[in-house]
Amino acid sequence: MKYRYITIEREYGSGGSTIGKELSKVCNVPCYGREILETVAQKRGISVERIDQYEEKATGSLMYSLFLMNRVQAGDANMLPEEGKVFLDEQLEIRRLAQNGPGIFMGHCAAYALKNQRGVAKVFIYSSDEQAVKKRIEKEYGIDPQNIDSTRKYYNKKRAAYFRANTGRVWDDKKNYDIVLDSATLGVEGCVKVLKGLFEE
Repeated sequence: MKYRYITIEREYGSGGSTIGKELSKVCNVPCYGREILETVAQKRGISVERIDQYEEKATGSLMYSLFLMNRVQAGDANMLPEEGKVFLDEQLEIRRLAQNGPGIFMGHCAAYALKNQRGVAKVFIYSSDEQAVKKRIEKEYGIDPQNIDSTRKYYNKKRAAYFRANTGRVWDDKKNYDIVLDSATLGVEGCVKVLKGLFEE
């Protein structure tokens, strides 16, 4: 394999989750997303919904990011706020899963967790077609049409803040990724075909 791991960050409604799952089927490589949250929730004895609440507390401010990263690098977990401890557990779980072999990791700043691993491809997926995004959000998530814009904005803002808080980087800055895919142009199958090539010799 050229690459052992593909990490995918994606805009809400871009079809990134579907692409990750389809890639998993085609390549027979496990795809990890919500499973990471479930394992961390079980470890900490809390619900996945509670972890979602902790993640919402993460702020994208530079000062917070520097504080959190300094604490993590110093190995001083006791000084971390609760959301920082959750992030640390997620990072440890991603590294544990990576030991099992090749994998596809959805979100959770997985590229940061695997930064010392060889063969990691960092991918960002977005959609340039606003109408296609809205239709996907309505169909796949059952969101009322009048709430689609606010829901989309909420989740993208949350992902951006969490990414910034824990990595110090801008979530949708294309320079942070090896491959940037427009699902509106390529479609789900096209994106899968591109990423499939990363796993092939």
